[in-house]
Amino acid sequence: MEAKAQARFVRVTPMKARRVVDLIRGKQAAEAVAVLKFAPQAASEPVRKVVESAVANARVKADRANERFDEADYVVSMAYVDEGPTLKRFRPRAQGRASRILKRTSHITVVVAPREQKEGAR
Repeated sequence: MEAKAQARFVRVTPMKARRVVDLIRGKQAAEAVAVLKFAPQAASEPVRKVVESAVANARVKADRANERFDEADYVVSMAYVDEGPTLKRFRPRAQGRASRILKRTSHITVVVAPREQKEGAR
């Protein structure tokens, strides 16, 4: 039974978040959390929280369906980062000019599924 979690409007650029998400795609959920816990990138914290939330969602789904839940069986089947809205700010520059600063946001999505279901989907 697959479970999904999303973090929307995260204040990290999508390009930087995609670098972190590429580290965990296809890995076991517990291993992905361990990798993200020690990754030096700032984007690893929100991605780690989304992975933990997806695992928690899978646990709740299994409880509701009266199914067995083992976190070791779950892998990160899909993980992607979409671009959110961009905050536009202005920075004063020389000679009375202003330049635009773009503060980008991301929508981070992680789907975890049992290992058997991931292989069957291919």
